[in-house]
Amino acid sequence: MTPIINSQLPEFNVQAYHNGEFKTVTTQDVLGKWAIFFFYPADFTFVCPTELVDVAEKYEKLQAMGVEVYSVSTDSHFVHKAWHDASESIRKIKYPMLADPTGVLSRAFGVMIEEAGMAYRGTFVVDPEGKIKVAEIHDNNIGRNADELLRKVEAAQFVATHDGEVCPAKWKKGAETLKPSIDLVGKI
Repeated sequence: MTPIINSQLPEFNVQAYHNGEFKTVTTQDVLGKWAIFFFYPADFTFVCPTELVDVAEKYEKLQAMGVEVYSVSTDSHFVHKAWHDASESIRKIKYPMLADPTGVLSRAFGVMIEEAGMAYRGTFVVDPEGKIKVAEIHDNNIGRNADELLRKVEAAQFVATHDGEVCPAKWKKGAETLKPSIDLVGKI
């Protein structure tokens, strides 16, 4: 298995449902800003809406940080619209919902379950240059936490702008970081 961290965002061109409209989203639309790709198994399910709403509740804060969120499932953009129209929870979503019915994105990010035709729960943070900085994949029975995702984005953005510093476990924005050196070896 080839490591995905620091690999380049794949070239893609997919349909999306966003703000009451169908639109095309490409790799070029993503580059130049931070992005989160939030894969989930399927629309009209059980755990998925809880996660999508959790991210929707952090969306304004993420946008203020210069981050765009892209939820992705192997459903079509038509199914995304139908789910949005049918579910009070999903109507809270303001970020683009990418359609991946051919599995091109799910395969590129390594989350495609071939025999089921759907994706694992995968979360990927991509920097403005299109490099994947955070990758997390869950079994589909385990939901994710948007608070932890927000913390990871803050850490990724911090280290991107503070050369030579690293964020320790449980680091939160404003907390002390570390500057790796020989003087720290064996002292932490």
